[in-house]
Amino acid sequence: MSGRGRARARGRARGASEDQARRPGEQQSAPPREPPSAAPAPAPAAGPPAASGRASYRGGAREPRPGIASGSGDVPADELSKMSIGTRDAGQRRDRSFYTDPECKPAWVTDKRGTSGSQLPVVTNYFKLEMAPDWHLYQYHVDFNPPIDSRKMRMALLMSHENLLGRTKAFDGMILYLPKRLQEKVTEVYSQRKTDDAQIRITITLTNELPPSSPQVMQVYNIIFRRVLAMIEMKQIGRNYFNPALSVNIPQHKLTVMPGFVTAIAKYESDTLLCADISHKIMRSDTLLDLMYDLYGQSRGDTFYDDCVRKFVGSIVLTRYNNKTYRIDDFDWDKRPDYSFQLRNDVSITLAEYYRKNYNIEIKDMNQPLVVSRPKKKDIRMGRTQPIYLLPELCTVTGLSDEARADFSVMKDVGAHTRVAPEGRNRTLQDFINQINSNEKVKAEMSGWGLAFSQRLMNVSSRIAPQEKIYQKGGAELMYRAEDADWSRDMRGKQLITPVNLENWVIVFTRRNSAQAQDLVQNLSRVGPPMGMRINSPTICELQDDRNDSYITALKQYVTEKTQLALTILPTNRKDRYDAIKKFCCVDHPVPSQCVVQRTLSKKQMLMSVATKIAIQLNCKLGGEVWCLDIPLKNLMVVGVDTYHDSAKKGRSVGGVICSLNQKLTRYYSRTTFQHTAEELINGLVITLRGALEKYHEVNGVLPERIIVFRDGVGDGQLGAVYEHEVPQLNECFKRSGGQDYNPKVAIVVVKKRINTRFFAKAGPSMTNPPPGTIVDTVVTRPIWYDFFLVSQSVKQGTVTPTHYNVIWDTTGLKPDHMQRLSYKMTHLYYNWPGTIRVPAPCQYAHKLAFLVGQSIHKDPSMVLSDRLYFL
Repeated sequence: MSGRGRARARGRARGASEDQARRPGEQQSAPPREPPSAAPAPAPAAGPPAASGRASYRGGAREPRPGIASGSGDVPADELSKMSIGTRDAGQRRDRSFYTDPECKPAWVTDKRGTSGSQLPVVTNYFKLEMAPDWHLYQYHVDFNPPIDSRKMRMALLMSHENLLGRTKAFDGMILYLPKRLQEKVTEVYSQRKTDDAQIRITITLTNELPPSSPQVMQVYNIIFRRVLAMIEMKQIGRNYFNPALSVNIPQHKLTVMPGFVTAIAKYESDTLLCADISHKIMRSDTLLDLMYDLYGQSRGDTFYDDCVRKFVGSIVLTRYNNKTYRIDDFDWDKRPDYSFQLRNDVSITLAEYYRKNYNIEIKDMNQPLVVSRPKKKDIRMGRTQPIYLLPELCTVTGLSDEARADFSVMKDVGAHTRVAPEGRNRTLQDFINQINSNEKVKAEMSGWGLAFSQRLMNVSSRIAPQEKIYQKGGAELMYRAEDADWSRDMRGKQLITPVNLENWVIVFTRRNSAQAQDLVQNLSRVGPPMGMRINSPTICELQDDRNDSYITALKQYVTEKTQLALTILPTNRKDRYDAIKKFCCVDHPVPSQCVVQRTLSKKQMLMSVATKIAIQLNCKLGGEVWCLDIPLKNLMVVGVDTYHDSAKKGRSVGGVICSLNQKLTRYYSRTTFQHTAEELINGLVITLRGALEKYHEVNGVLPERIIVFRDGVGDGQLGAVYEHEVPQLNECFKRSGGQDYNPKVAIVVVKKRINTRFFAKAGPSMTNPPPGTIVDTVVTRPIWYDFFLVSQSVKQGTVTPTHYNVIWDTTGLKPDHMQRLSYKMTHLYYNWPGTIRVPAPCQYAHKLAFLVGQSIHKDPSMVLSDRLYFL
């Protein structure tokens, strides 16, 4: 039985007894507990795990770590960081597959640069990797006869021929990379094995002469740079590198912020560039065991075990003795630090002895339970199927909990260290490259490969798109200032494009929120008419308590077929209550709904502003429109697609699909699709798009001539799957949904928010954020893509993050200028924020829809609501 199951079993078994849950380090009190009905899984006989994380399949650690059966490979960590490239331990030859981004630039695109707008020179966080014009990398395959199984031994045997190979090389036990070509295509040398003085023949065969743009070369570049980072005393934690010596403590919140860098070398338009950006690792300054003791003090009776599972399972912990990260999957409450396992030499050792011997760490609490970290899918594929056991005393929880993120004080104090302004970011990056270029070890390594980094950040030419005009009813133009991208100050008193009167609605609240409910109703009736909305008095339902059932019962009683909207005032933001209300209003009895937390209404001086924003939301949920822009394209449909993992069902994703219905791109049709891991996207999209095209025809009398799809939610490494599978599926969907003779012009644009590219505008001697509308479509874009960067939002603190747009399919005939301008226009049309946002509005609407269904509803919302923005 797992730790999670045992926790529940203990709670049930001890319900009638007076025994309390023992603390993390407390021994079981007598009399002993009866064993659970299902026996715990037997501990693995062979003990410790191989090295975890990226290093695990490249040779492992010098000593096995505690908890699971021995894995393959025994290369020490220091050798690993210097030499590791491949993924297989045996000396057999096999073809290596390297991930390459698909070449998806449409054939007709010869110049993807736009021309409109004013020029703006910017600095970007890229450094040029300099090399000789005729630079090449030479790849060799290395055979050993007789065969050698140990990677460590293969490396040692080959490294003894430094006079032949030179000091600069990269070898993973099978593939050798050199910056020079050996005299012979096939070179044979001999080495003596020290264990038995046997002569080992080593055959080094040239297999490839790689140009600088080869994907394999890019991988070697990044391996070399990881060596460089190690030489300047940076430590790898997860995928990025950090400097523990520069960590900053935030004692009032028991947090530590460790600065570092996220880096990648890749081929861009004309050069190979290093992208470097600041990163921060946030972790607790106390240990997991300390947190467990704190939780024990807060828990009541037998809830401690369940509380631990609920609070910590799924968290990522860092073990500082090796800077590795692990996921907490469970707790084993029956094992202790005196738990014994076997090393590879069949010697039995306890966890406490293991840490004393290998890390010189004395375990202080011998009664603490063990953390269970189960192997990932890639570990299982490599044969490591046993869990890893960790000691809470040696684990540090990373990241911020939901409670911490909701605490304004915590986020403010953390943001003071992580929110770096453009000037500070530019200075830190410049210091970073100076440290690299001035280090003697780095200079020797880089010169050996014939490589060098430029001394300065790259300068790039950008353009600022023309400022957009925002209109409301009667052609009234909102005062929009591009420098702050916020027109909320001018919203009050201006009529909405399509106001909807709120005549029959219900408000539900508890007795203690009665005053806030009355104030809200009064202010709504006051702000509505100037915007064109007539808001009548609602049907009032006052509850005696705040139980979930009370809210649902009231809604069942007061919501009728004539009800336009149900508004509930909630005392707290409890998720289960919110989920129950949304499930009732979106599925069981479809009606637009609005949930307002009591805290939002607590400041009377802000109530008029809050009421204005709520009124705008209500108008959208009732099918109204707020503002619009000039959209010159006719018969255009814009589609937003985003996905979200369903929190209730593992392996199932929710796809939100939003389709525009009118010329102004302000009305939308929405549906969700549920997709399992092995299921084709087309299964749900056909139904969704058919419904959208039918609705579009109903509104406009024709089908759209052009359809532009903005696809969000595509992670690193997923572009190939989207291009090879989703693009033909989407094109097939449009044809099948619109009829046999329907053949619209289609563009599919992948929108990516999580990127490391940054741009800095020069403001005299210092750096500042570029203004909204800044477009970069050269130098740092990819030659195999039709892509561009767009800064559409304005930020007051820190450095603005641009959004990357990649047009992977395009038959619309639109010029690059038109595609860039349309993308920027769409960032103005998100009605939940009075300004521009990071992505086109349909993408954000699709995210809101997928999030609502994946987090709260877990079912298809009613089609009655499909033509309204009920999910805002």
